[in-house]
Amino acid sequence: MQSKGYLVSAIKAIIGADGVIEQDQLITTLLTDSRRVTNAPAALFFALSGRRNGHEFIAEAYATGVRNFVVTLNAGINLPGANFLLINDVLAALQQLAAYHRARFNLEVIGITGSNGKTIVKEWLFQLIGSDRHIVRNPKSYNSQIGVPLSVWQIDESDTLGIFEAGISTVNEMEKLEAIIHPAIGILTHIGPAHDEGFENRSQKINEKLKLFTHARLLIGHYDDLLGHEQDLVAGETFTWSRLFKEADLYVLSGIANSGSYKLNAIYLGNDIECLVPFTDEASIENAITCWASLLAMGYDTTEVAKRIERLSPVSMRLELKNGINNCSVIDDSYNSDVQSLEIALNFLNQQNQHPKRTLILSDIYQSGLKEEELYRQVADLVSDKGVNKFVGVGAAIAKYRDYFDSGESYFYADTETLLRHLPALKFANETILIKGSRNFKFERISQVLAQKAHETIMEISLDRLVHNLNYFRSRLQPGVKVMAMVKAFSYGNGTFEVANMLQYNKVDYLAVAYIDEGVVLRTAGISLPIMVLNPEISAFDKLTEFELEPELFSFNLLDEFVNYARLQGINAYPVHIKIDTGMHRLGFEGFDIDRLCQQLAANTYLRVQTVFSHLVASDAPEHDDFTRLQIARFEHAFKKIEQALGYQVTKHLDNTSGVTRWPQAQYDMVRLGIGLYGIDTASKPGSNLLQPIAALKTSISQVRTVEADETIGYNRKGVLKKTAKIATVRIGYADGYLRAFGNGVGKMLVNGCLASTVGNISMDMCTLDVSGIDAKEGDEVIVFNDKMPIEELARQIGTIPYEILTNVSQRVKRVYFYE
Repeated sequence: MQSKGYLVSAIKAIIGADGVIEQDQLITTLLTDSRRVTNAPAALFFALSGRRNGHEFIAEAYATGVRNFVVTLNAGINLPGANFLLINDVLAALQQLAAYHRARFNLEVIGITGSNGKTIVKEWLFQLIGSDRHIVRNPKSYNSQIGVPLSVWQIDESDTLGIFEAGISTVNEMEKLEAIIHPAIGILTHIGPAHDEGFENRSQKINEKLKLFTHARLLIGHYDDLLGHEQDLVAGETFTWSRLFKEADLYVLSGIANSGSYKLNAIYLGNDIECLVPFTDEASIENAITCWASLLAMGYDTTEVAKRIERLSPVSMRLELKNGINNCSVIDDSYNSDVQSLEIALNFLNQQNQHPKRTLILSDIYQSGLKEEELYRQVADLVSDKGVNKFVGVGAAIAKYRDYFDSGESYFYADTETLLRHLPALKFANETILIKGSRNFKFERISQVLAQKAHETIMEISLDRLVHNLNYFRSRLQPGVKVMAMVKAFSYGNGTFEVANMLQYNKVDYLAVAYIDEGVVLRTAGISLPIMVLNPEISAFDKLTEFELEPELFSFNLLDEFVNYARLQGINAYPVHIKIDTGMHRLGFEGFDIDRLCQQLAANTYLRVQTVFSHLVASDAPEHDDFTRLQIARFEHAFKKIEQALGYQVTKHLDNTSGVTRWPQAQYDMVRLGIGLYGIDTASKPGSNLLQPIAALKTSISQVRTVEADETIGYNRKGVLKKTAKIATVRIGYADGYLRAFGNGVGKMLVNGCLASTVGNISMDMCTLDVSGIDAKEGDEVIVFNDKMPIEELARQIGTIPYEILTNVSQRVKRVYFYE
């Protein structure tokens, strides 16, 4: 994040750091991630310690040109020409610097917190009052202990209003964010169950959130949430809204949906007022009421507020990654464009390794607060820093500064229509394309042209949740324990390079696939991590070595074959992995094989044993804990003998997903994460799972009809109707992975939030649901599984396991990847 900047010597004094400054430099950019370096010569890197120690990545940041670092006093790092500011607490130093920067500006600031809706309310307030004030705000949802100081660092002299959201997950966090944001106006959004686990109860959570408004002159909130917390409120004015209590300042007494909008009627200052919200879902309505109340509390005219709310536009919270034409990947961020969100999107573009060519389609940027020349110089520098190979600019303003953009290919068009006419001439093929546009350019039309046409049954996959799950398991690991991520079977049905790219970006140590061809796909998509192949085919050893894949050796026959292959090819010390059978009895060397195995491993130079591992049979099952202990003992006996024979230590791994949480003593040097990465932990008790399911399978209704009693539905006349019913045909069948076992009432889906049972047999491409009593029409979305209809529930319906449900989703079902 950038600001006008401070000299390193000044920052040293502000944060109270020690250290010698080799060369005083102007700092305009703060960095906390060595993978997201921009403006390196003017950047200050904070080596934060969390799940990963930021000091481990200083050399990586240094290699990109960063020469200024904030580190802990005992870091002991010395690099030529670098400035090191030594401090006790690096995060506290980042927050202290941001608070100092904030205090320099006599800027009115709105602070927003709550459980849900913070980012939407912030972005809608920007839409509603951005024409009146020059606003600085958090990019996306940068609302954490790290995100808030990075956001506040953006403030400069041109800003007339700040809107910053703050999120907390436990007690004693909000005071730090309040000192940085120091809002004059506070907004409390919806209070729900998010992060309940970090607090004793809901009341304590509200109290902690209210600390953001300690010095605020005005607090705007939901009367129902604030009821009972009067003693915790700020000394200034309070403005409340409610749909239940007439005592609220804005009493919303009725609402009615009509043609995609929702009309609200309310009483304010004794007068009847109304506004039309251009959304109908409950969350959007509540967020819109919060904005309505906020503008009224800030003194806006009731009629003007209603006009502005009626013009609200959807907020794109996520980058969308999908398959494109001509073997392209398309990243769709076509609804907003500013420098900060552009940097975030370009970082995501840089994570993609499946194509060597990276392309950016960018529109004019509005409301930046910068002079055009300065704005597009910043944009061009950012594009250059991020290694964009092909640049397409759309709009009159960006075209004026075409000389700033010196990527290998640059094209400029006056408007979206002109670009659409010229798209074929740009010959998009084998590239990753980021589409980033201000809303009025309507870049969604470009996305529609460049993306592959999708079957209306899709699987949405959240890459953020994948990272959350990875970090959850990392938080349970002992220091120094590495992570091997299982991406076999199309990453348990979730994708290939899309998942592997995110895992590689988040620095897992190893990947594992079932077969050699799976590893080849990852290598050709630019994945450079070590990859273990669990079941290597002897006939494909040439592919295995060509693509630097590492075989699991589990039998003497396979060991001999690979040694002979290596000898004939002149290969020495090729990395291999030795599988020990401690009780699974599928693959692996058994206990009586170990002595012979040790002799063969010690006698040849063609192999280098990277790891020795085994597989727990029932790590999630307490009734088999004695057997798990026996497996651990067998494993220890085997690897100790192997290490003694080899004369060097190897990496040991035994724990799987369930083992990480239930058997921490078996973490050894590395753990293997499988289905837990994708949001399922069979070791967790119902309701206690802290993982987040990453996938949602959705389809839609093709047709709705009324079928009379005693008629039948589907093949073989299995679905006999006992009474007249409303039947919906939906676009999913057993060829998509929705198994025949779900037929005849066994399976259930969510239609507009209501459960609907299957009727009759499941067909190849479709099935039917009884939607009697449900407001359902053709085109409506249908949920097969998601958070509210978990995969575990589908598995229970047909007596199987979640693994089978996930891996059965056909590859003809389009995967769409989201990243916030």
